[in-house]
Amino acid sequence: MAVAAAGSPTALRARLLSGSMIMLFSSALVGATNFIYNIAIARLLGAAQFGHATAIYTLLMLLSSLTLAFQIVCSKFVAKNTDIAAKVSVYQKLHRRSWQVSIVIGVVIVAASSVVTSYLNLPERSYVILLGLGTAIYIPLGVRRGLMQGVYNFRRLAENYVLEVVVKLVGALLLLHYGLGVTGVIAAVVASMAVAYVAGIPGAAFRIPARVGLPPSFDEGMQATVFFVGQVTINNLDIILVKHFFPAGMAGIYAAVALVGRVVYMLSWSIVSSMFPVSAGSSQERSGRAVMSTALLLVVLVASLFTMGIWLAPNSLWTMILGPGFNTQTQGSFSSLLVLYAALTGIYSFSVVIMSYEISRRIGNASWLQLGFSGAIALGIYLFHSTLHDVIAVQLALMVLLLVAVSVPFIRSQAAREADLLLGEPLIKVRKVQEEEIISEFVKAEFYQPEFDPYREQYGPIIYHPDLSNEQENAARRALLFRRRGRMWRELPKDTVWWEVELQKSDIARVRAFPRKQWRSFASNSFYLTEMIEGIRKKVETREPSPFILKMRAVVQDLDDNIVPDSVLLIGLDERGPLTIIEGNHRMAAALMLAPDTVHQRFRFYCGLSPNMAQCCWYQTDFVTLSRYARNIVRYMFQDRDYFVKRALRGREAQIAVSDSRDA
Repeated sequence: MAVAAAGSPTALRARLLSGSMIMLFSSALVGATNFIYNIAIARLLGAAQFGHATAIYTLLMLLSSLTLAFQIVCSKFVAKNTDIAAKVSVYQKLHRRSWQVSIVIGVVIVAASSVVTSYLNLPERSYVILLGLGTAIYIPLGVRRGLMQGVYNFRRLAENYVLEVVVKLVGALLLLHYGLGVTGVIAAVVASMAVAYVAGIPGAAFRIPARVGLPPSFDEGMQATVFFVGQVTINNLDIILVKHFFPAGMAGIYAAVALVGRVVYMLSWSIVSSMFPVSAGSSQERSGRAVMSTALLLVVLVASLFTMGIWLAPNSLWTMILGPGFNTQTQGSFSSLLVLYAALTGIYSFSVVIMSYEISRRIGNASWLQLGFSGAIALGIYLFHSTLHDVIAVQLALMVLLLVAVSVPFIRSQAAREADLLLGEPLIKVRKVQEEEIISEFVKAEFYQPEFDPYREQYGPIIYHPDLSNEQENAARRALLFRRRGRMWRELPKDTVWWEVELQKSDIARVRAFPRKQWRSFASNSFYLTEMIEGIRKKVETREPSPFILKMRAVVQDLDDNIVPDSVLLIGLDERGPLTIIEGNHRMAAALMLAPDTVHQRFRFYCGLSPNMAQCCWYQTDFVTLSRYARNIVRYMFQDRDYFVKRALRGREAQIAVSDSRDA
C-alpha cells in the first residue's frame, strides 16, 4: 500500500482531519459544558445579574485579542521551525514577552475600573478589578496553547480547553452556593484560567535554556493582533453596546441569544485551530490550498447543521431551558432571534477560514479589512438599536458584505495561482549561487547609471572584473548596489536562496515584468511579459518620444549589437510559480521583440527563491507588502548613501583590492 509523503496534500488533509476531529469533539464537550454553565448561571442569577456577569466576561473576550495573537504567532513559528532548539526559543521568548504585556494591561484595567463600571452600569467596581487579574493570567496562557498547537499536540490542547470550562462551571456553582453572586462567577472564571495555565506547563524539552534567535516576528505579531482585535470586536462588541443601550433585563436576554448562537463559531474555530499550524508548516502552495478547502467544507457542514437545528427547535424549548424570564419583552420570539444570530455567526465563520489561511501563508491583508468591518458594526449598532432584532440584522448585513469582500479577491488570486502552477515543469536549477555573485551581477548591470558617475572611473575594475573571494571587494560592491537599489534589495526575504537556472521556452510564459513605473501602463490584469509585449512593440514602433520608449529603442539596438549585460535576475516563491524580473526588464522585453523563440537562451538567468517571497512588494503588491516597503523607506530616508559607499571603499584593503583589479 502506498504511503502519502509527509508534505503531500493527502498527508496534510489527514493531519487536519485528525486534529479537527479531536478539536471538534473537545469543542462539542466544551460547548455542552458552556451551555450547561450559561443555563445554570442564567437561572441562578436572573436576567439582570446575568447581564452584569456576561458584560464582564465579554470584556475579557475583547481583551483576548492579545491572547489569541500570542497563540497564533507562537503556533506559526513553532510549526515552521523543524529544529527543536528553534521551537524552544520561540516559546520561551514569546512566553516572557506575554507576561510583560499582561501585567501592563492588568494594571491599566484596574486603574480604569471606575470608568468601566460607570459605562456598563455595573453595581460594583470589584467586577472590573477581577477582570484585570484574569487578563494578567489569560495572555500568557495563549502562548502555552500556541506551543501545543504548533507541535500538533491537539489532544493536550483539547484537554486544556475542557479543563478550563469544567473548573469554571464547578467553581461558579460552588461560589454561587455560598452566596457570592456575580463576584463568585467572575472569580470562578479567573480560577479556571489559572488552572489551565498551570496544566499547560510544557514538557522538559521546552524548559531548557535556548540560545537560538527568534525569527523576525514584529510583522507577524502585528498582523495577528490586528486580525484578533477585529475578530473579538465582531464577536463581542455587540454585547457591550446592548448592555449600554438596553435595560439590564433585555441585555441579559440578548446575552443568552449570543452565547447560544455562537456555538457554531466555537465549533468552526476548532477546525481553524487545526488548519492553521498544518497550513503554516507546509511550504507548498498546492498543499496549503488542499488544507484550506478541507477546513472550509467542514465549517460549512458544521454551520449548516447547527443553524438547521436551531431553526427546528421550538420557542418553548428555550423557555423551558432558560426559564420564563428570558422569553419576555424580546420584541420577537427568542427562537427567531437565535436563528438570525446563528446565521450571522455561520456566515462570519466562512470569512474566518479564508482570513486565517491567508495569515498562515502570509499572502493577504484581510486582517485590516476585518478591522474596518468591526468598526462598521459599532457604528451600525449605534445607528440602529431600536430593537434587539435591529441589532442582529445590521450585523448580519455587514457579515455578508465581509464574506464577499474577503472571498472574491481570494477566489481570483487562487485562480491565478492555479493557472501559474500549470504553466509547465519545475524550474531547472543549474547550481546554487552565493549572494555576493548576485550582487556583483546586479551592480554590473546598473553601473552605467548617473548615480555611479563619481565612482565609475576609480572603482570600475572591481565591478567589471570582480574577485568574489575578496571580502573587501564584496563589501564595496554591496555598498555601491545599495547606493541605487537599497530600497529594492531590503524587501527581499532573508531566507532567499539564489540559483543559476536554465529556462525552457515554456518558462517565459510565467516571467513577469517589474511591477512599477512605466510597466504599469502596459499591464492589464497582470505583469506577465508575454501579455505586455505587443503593447510595448506598438509603442516602440511609433514616434512617441517618452523616456521609456526611447530607452526601449536603445536597448533593442544594443541587444542587436550584443553590447548589453548577459544576465537577468529573477525572484519567485517556488520552482513552479511565477517569476518576477528585478533586473533586466528592458533586456527581456527587447529580446522578446527581436527573437521570442530564443529569448530563454539569450541570457544567463539567476533566480532567488523563498517560501516567504509573497511578503515582498516586488513579487506581490498588496496593502501589507506596501506598508512594509513604506516603513523601510521612512527608516532609511535620512541616510547619506554616498557616505556609506565611501566608508565601505575606504581603507588600505580597498585600495589594494582596486590596485590588484587594475593590474589584472
